[in-house]
Amino acid sequence: MKLFVGLGNPGAKYAHNRHNIGFMALDRIADDNQFTPWRSKFQGQICDGTLGGHRTLLLKPTTFMNLSGQSVGEAVRFHKIPLDQVTVFHDELDLAPGKLRLKQGGGHAGHNGLRSIHAHLGADYGRVRLGIGHPGNKDAVAGFVLRDFAKVDQNWLAAILTGIGNGTVHLATGDGAKFMNAVALQTAPPRSSKTTKPATQKPAETAAPPTDSEPAPSPLQKLFDKFK
Repeated sequence: MKLFVGLGNPGAKYAHNRHNIGFMALDRIADDNQFTPWRSKFQGQICDGTLGGHRTLLLKPTTFMNLSGQSVGEAVRFHKIPLDQVTVFHDELDLAPGKLRLKQGGGHAGHNGLRSIHAHLGADYGRVRLGIGHPGNKDAVAGFVLRDFAKVDQNWLAAILTGIGNGTVHLATGDGAKFMNAVALQTAPPRSSKTTKPATQKPAETAAPPTDSEPAPSPLQKLFDKFK
């Protein structure tokens, strides 16, 4: 079994916050891949389905971000899921908006949701880091992540979520490159090749029509004729 976890805070007040992009990603996966309806379990909301032949459980902890590890730990222990089969989708301040990176293991970089999961399970799980940008000032981070995405963010946000929905089957089968490519096709689609105009051919030179008149004499011929 695969376990995909989305990090965020529960309730309508936080639903559109930057900090909740992990919840948004899981909602899109569930909608695009015919998962079961969401239900309450493991101190969170869960649903399940099949991706690439693998039974996959989606979990959105409802413990609030700082206690995410309680919910994730409960689900992992109940289903006896190895940590290399657990992937956490979370917001990432150190990536530009709309950028996505995969990571296996490593530190929590100060992210409170990851910090809590580390405390309950250790560090050896996978992450999908979803770039939301940085406010530029460390003191402004808390307010930044707990504010809704701005209007200017809506296009890239829709694109990255579409890419996640399209490519998540590859993530489940362990093909991270294909997953990232599916996202990139939405967030940075290749430019359509410019239509090359056919080279303009010069019209063929038309041979001069034949004429019965004698060609005009050259100056040398005129001089020769003068002394005939």
